[in-house]
Amino acid sequence: MISDLKGTFSHISNNIKRSAIREILKLTQNPEVISFAGGLPAPESFPVDSLDGLISTMLKEEGAAVLQYDATEGVTELRELLLKKYQDEGIECSLDNLIVTTGSQQGLDLVGKVLVNEGDTVICGLPSYLGGIGAFQAYGAKMAGVPMDEQGMSADLLEAKLIELAEQGIKPKFIYVIPDFQNPTGITMPKSRRIEILELAHKYDVLLVEDCPYREVRFEGEAQPMMYELDNDDHVLTLGTFSKIFAPGLRIGWILGPEAVNEKIVIAKQSADLCTPTFVQKIAVRYLKSGVFESNLKKTIDLYHQRRDVMLSEMEKCMPKGVSWTHPEGGMFLFITLPENMNALDLFHKAIEKKVAFVTGNVFYCNGGGNNTMRLNFSYVNNEKAIEGIRRLAKIIEKEMVTTESEIFA
Repeated sequence: MISDLKGTFSHISNNIKRSAIREILKLTQNPEVISFAGGLPAPESFPVDSLDGLISTMLKEEGAAVLQYDATEGVTELRELLLKKYQDEGIECSLDNLIVTTGSQQGLDLVGKVLVNEGDTVICGLPSYLGGIGAFQAYGAKMAGVPMDEQGMSADLLEAKLIELAEQGIKPKFIYVIPDFQNPTGITMPKSRRIEILELAHKYDVLLVEDCPYREVRFEGEAQPMMYELDNDDHVLTLGTFSKIFAPGLRIGWILGPEAVNEKIVIAKQSADLCTPTFVQKIAVRYLKSGVFESNLKKTIDLYHQRRDVMLSEMEKCMPKGVSWTHPEGGMFLFITLPENMNALDLFHKAIEKKVAFVTGNVFYCNGGGNNTMRLNFSYVNNEKAIEGIRRLAKIIEKEMVTTESEIFA
């Protein structure tokens, strides 16, 4: 063994931290545990039967071509289909604006790789997606959090943060937002808030990174325009993925962004993987063309809608007074806020003993806050288990509230 192995590692590798959620998931492998912890799509939503014949036909008709390398930017036919999807929504874009990635997590990593130097500041919501925070911190980013309200990141507090940073001589590299059914809160930004934040990005000349993994999974309410669509000055870079609307195992995502930024991302991607696997991209092309994509997505949306309703209904019945939660119009998550004097991490260990799991909210706060919050996933667990899991969780919370209150007045 090398004597100074620690000194052999790069600064980037030393910046990388284990995913708190992945570590939690190890504790939930027991089939008896009812887990609301993972961000997992329902296996029932995967179009297994449709893909069986589709892949066989693809191999017969295209043969070795689907097993060969392809362009770093992605299979042209897939990029054209994705562009048509955006163009049908009225978004102006071309092939130069779109790169296929190996999952949207690679997109986040490439954004960090291309834009972040050690010590640079990146602005995100309080709370915000752990995978995004981790990807940017790996390249040395200092995360500056902006609190959220019921409409997402506060525009007023964002401007206050931008002014505060400017007074310190700091210009942030970009603002990271998840405008639709945000992870972890499930909150959606209305159009008015998106415009406010975009105007601030223009005013302070800061790039905006818009993460859209759940946008298509809407149960109710009106779809809000993408920030990329609202922009007219190359200030927005958008990340998309098939993980929540097709299958995460394919690992297909994409970046829709300004051509000048994409040129750098393509070069960075070449050193990472040369190209996203041709085989899975070709499957996606066939699937999108088959007409099954739309019908299966509708079934997925209906399933998640039902599961969300069941969970919310049971929470209304069981959760003790003083506990509040979000009511997402889509996506996969809702967020619980406990009384301020409670600690979700204490509850987590007690919940695991009762064979129910969640993610503590503090891992989504770049400033170390959120100790009295937790994230629950409603897409994965069936209705029967969800009802039982919420009942167990409510009892644990109620018992902890009584204990905490007794300690305060002791």
